[in-house]
Amino acid sequence: MLIAGFPAGAWGTNCYLVAPAAGEECVIIDPGHQATEGVEEALKKHRLKPVAVILTHGHIDHVASVVPVCGAHDVPAWIHPADRYMMTDPEKALGRSIGMPLMGELTVGEPDDVKELADGAELRLAGLDFSVAHAPGHTKGSVTFQMPETDEIPSVFFSGDLLFAGSIGRTDLPGGDMDEMLESLARVCLPLDDSTVVLSGHGSQTTIGRERATNPYLRDVAAALGSAEAPRRGM
Repeated sequence: MLIAGFPAGAWGTNCYLVAPAAGEECVIIDPGHQATEGVEEALKKHRLKPVAVILTHGHIDHVASVVPVCGAHDVPAWIHPADRYMMTDPEKALGRSIGMPLMGELTVGEPDDVKELADGAELRLAGLDFSVAHAPGHTKGSVTFQMPETDEIPSVFFSGDLLFAGSIGRTDLPGGDMDEMLESLARVCLPLDDSTVVLSGHGSQTTIGRERATNPYLRDVAAALGSAEAPRRGM
């Protein structure tokens, strides 16, 4: 499997391109602020053909390049319905905190084809399987995408702004809720095997095992559930 990722734009948001191998179809995850050029460079470098854009949530730093990327390649964008409004009204989603100079650089709106994600959905895109988990807390429509373990690689978990290396997403913006965030961490993250690779919306790659052992939020959630014993191991 090929995963090409890069941080984009003013917020350093990680955009990922995922494909079975170079020269094949791919899925683009979270093409955010100023991501278009990086997407095109990665497509050319690895000879990839996009079939879909999938979005972990609707904040502008994760969706700002959706319209040009989807338009250039005639592909749909997938987003949870609770966050769909953010594509056309990003300032409302961030409490009017972006500022007009930055907003003037952005192309807001929906692509021609928008499909809605649901908790528990199983997506088969570009020959790859993605399990969708609704994970509110950062936004009402935040989701994660998990790819299954294979003989060659461990499971890969695209956590968006739910879980970071050593931290979690903020909950002080409109739609954010710390109680929902902690519930999502417990329900979505804690059951994953230690070997699961975490590719988050910001920052560096990590694993569930590392976060279970060192992330203060995940440790607190595990302790509250009485499950702070030895971490899970993969089969």
